[in-house]
Amino acid sequence: MNFSNPWKKIVSILDLIKFSHTLFSFPFAVMSAFLAAGGFPGLKQLLLILAALITARSAAMSFNRLVDTAYDMHNPRTAYRVELQKKIGRRYLWVFTILCIVLFVFCAWMLNQLAFFMSPLAALIIFGYSYTKRFTHFSHFILGLALGLSPIGAWVGIQGTLTATPFLLAFAVVLWTAGFDIIYACQDLEHDVKSGLYSIPKKLGIRGALILSAVLHLFMVGVLLAVSHYTGLGIVYTIGVSIVAALLLYEHSLVKPKDLSRINTAFFTVNGIISVGLMGITLIDIFVR
Repeated sequence: MNFSNPWKKIVSILDLIKFSHTLFSFPFAVMSAFLAAGGFPGLKQLLLILAALITARSAAMSFNRLVDTAYDMHNPRTAYRVELQKKIGRRYLWVFTILCIVLFVFCAWMLNQLAFFMSPLAALIIFGYSYTKRFTHFSHFILGLALGLSPIGAWVGIQGTLTATPFLLAFAVVLWTAGFDIIYACQDLEHDVKSGLYSIPKKLGIRGALILSAVLHLFMVGVLLAVSHYTGLGIVYTIGVSIVAALLLYEHSLVKPKDLSRINTAFFTVNGIISVGLMGITLIDIFVR
């Protein structure tokens, strides 16, 4: 194993796993942690929750790149991943994956007993997602479940127990993630057909997939509104959810069945604003109360 340029390898790994996309999941974990604490959680708990989220996602993404190599090399959109793997070295990437999952379990152990006991199940889900496109069209929902674990884990990390609130937040994340992942998967339709992989666009066609994505996002808005019933969040939060609804409407206006050219704007920019913006509005509401 070549460790001659470890920092370059680390930078390459972060590029390979799209580390910046952690932005999509951590805001919901932060929201859940603050709601569970009824204000600012303990700094140690918050840092451990964020560390657990980052290491779990990093392990899942690097594992995905390792097991999907045979598919990625034939997809023009993902072929660069194989080239990056060659530069990094697969053994180095395996070491990174194992180290991340060990750190994830350690963070869970440092939080509390329930978090530690739940960590193997979380690891099973986030690793299992990588295989789902091989046998089911509903892999988008498994990805949503993997990201939806973040608010559940954050709540458990603070309270050491479970209630309805984190599951509602998780359900919102599942609907949101599945919705935007279906949009993103539309650009891989031709590759999925050739390679025998499964996806909603392959099952329903691009038009049907976009309609389903819009329906999922509509339900997501409803679930977010239901969160206020269980948490006592007020008018500030409700305004924030209204803004999220407007942004989702804008996201769907960017993508047409015969024009997928603005998928990256819909996927990265709009969803980044949604996650961070909703987190900010929620924290403001908590502290206003």
